[in-house]
Amino acid sequence: MASLSASLSLHPLIPTQLIPDHQRNSCAKWRSVSFQRLEFQSSLQGSFRQVRIAGSSHQKAQALVDSRTQALDVPILTCSEAIERLRKNRENHKGKQQFLAMYSSVFGGITTDTAAMVIPMDDHMVHRGHGVFDTAAIMDGHIYELDQHLDRIIRSASMSKINLPFDRETIRRILIQTVCVSKCQKGGLRYWLSVGPGDFQLSPSGCHQSALYAIVIQDQSPFDSKGIKVVTSSVPIKPPQFATVKSVNYLPNVLSKMEAEEKGAFAAIWLDDEGYVAEGPNMNVAFVTKQKDLLMPRFDKILSGCTAKRVLTLAEGLVREGKLNGIRVDNVTVEEGKNADEMMLIGSGILVRPVVQWDEQVIGDGTAGPIAEALLNLITEDMKSGPSTVRIPIP
Repeated sequence: MASLSASLSLHPLIPTQLIPDHQRNSCAKWRSVSFQRLEFQSSLQGSFRQVRIAGSSHQKAQALVDSRTQALDVPILTCSEAIERLRKNRENHKGKQQFLAMYSSVFGGITTDTAAMVIPMDDHMVHRGHGVFDTAAIMDGHIYELDQHLDRIIRSASMSKINLPFDRETIRRILIQTVCVSKCQKGGLRYWLSVGPGDFQLSPSGCHQSALYAIVIQDQSPFDSKGIKVVTSSVPIKPPQFATVKSVNYLPNVLSKMEAEEKGAFAAIWLDDEGYVAEGPNMNVAFVTKQKDLLMPRFDKILSGCTAKRVLTLAEGLVREGKLNGIRVDNVTVEEGKNADEMMLIGSGILVRPVVQWDEQVIGDGTAGPIAEALLNLITEDMKSGPSTVRIPIP
């Protein structure tokens, strides 16, 4: 076998004249054997290739199984384990706002555990945006303008075809109790009315009961009176049917706010379909004209701001003092707005914020104006010591 291997190693690569005479006669014999051996080797190598290919396919299949196993390597949690993970997640990602208490009609009570402050995924407010919301400020143990905001959310719910889960007085009582449990002295109350959980269909016909959610947010930061810059929004404004409803569909508002921030501004100002000044992403706009009138855009195509309407009422005192000549709610052109003596944004989150620049146009003398400052002082004082019609004491 060794000599056969030796001959095969020489033949056919070595010329026959180099093979000794006594071996040359048997060369044909070894050549025949060599060819057979090479054919066998070739066949064997082909078999090896098939085995290697099969082995490669097996490795790929095994790798696929391993990857799927890794993809499915997710823990299956009990309810208590999931809650504990939610709690740790909250602790590890605390923001500036603190959530003190939440009410949910789904579990029918109030919780102070932030891990439990969740809503069902199949609530149509989550995956279809079929829900409305509103807010109310909390100041010195009182809820500011709760009834005014409550009237608005009920109106929004009606326009959105959301049935109330309770009557108005019950909703009011639940909201007050939620603030009471939170022990919040300064912050905000935010609440939602949803068509409710049920399924993931488009129609709410599978939702068995509408839902009420409320959360109390503590915020100790003071209201800022520093002048800001705004820009004209390129994001289309909502049609009046949707703009006048305070729904959770805030994507245009978010994109408008982001556009402003990308341009180094505080907010973007929307214009309506006729080119008149409309509103900001979540606040109203007001101006002090050359004639010393407080001018605010009409509310027929935009959200009816509770804080803005309260400012209009408080501004009557400035008219009596002679600081303003009058108060008007009317169409406002962009030219009129940019040429005003003062411009300001008004909303429950900012109260009254002076605007010193709109696009490239400086407003007034480029500083916060006296009327904006006076209105901020008036509404701040109103929150602290206003009449019972706007301040609800927390038991």
